[in-house]
Amino acid sequence: MQPSLAGKIEKAKRYAEEPERVTIHNFSADFRGENDSHTLSFSDGQWFCNCHFFSQWGQCVHIMTLQRLLDRMLPVAADTSPQA
Repeated sequence: MQPSLAGKIEKAKRYAEEPERVTIHNFSADFRGENDSHTLSFSDGQWFCNCHFFSQWGQCVHIMTLQRLLDRMLPVAADTSPQA
């Protein structure tokens, strides 16, 4: 392996341990729940899920799960999940 590539791999490992370096602005994801699959998106600081609960409450378990997974990579204003 080239020495320059080895250095980049080590740097990537270090960066991966510092997720606060990354801020996510837009993305979409498929979520396989217990009863069905759902499409989630995050854009301009707003969440969307196509599940029935989200359409009534503006929040759902699918979004709360992604908020926990992505934690420090989301802008502060995007974290609207109840503290649990």
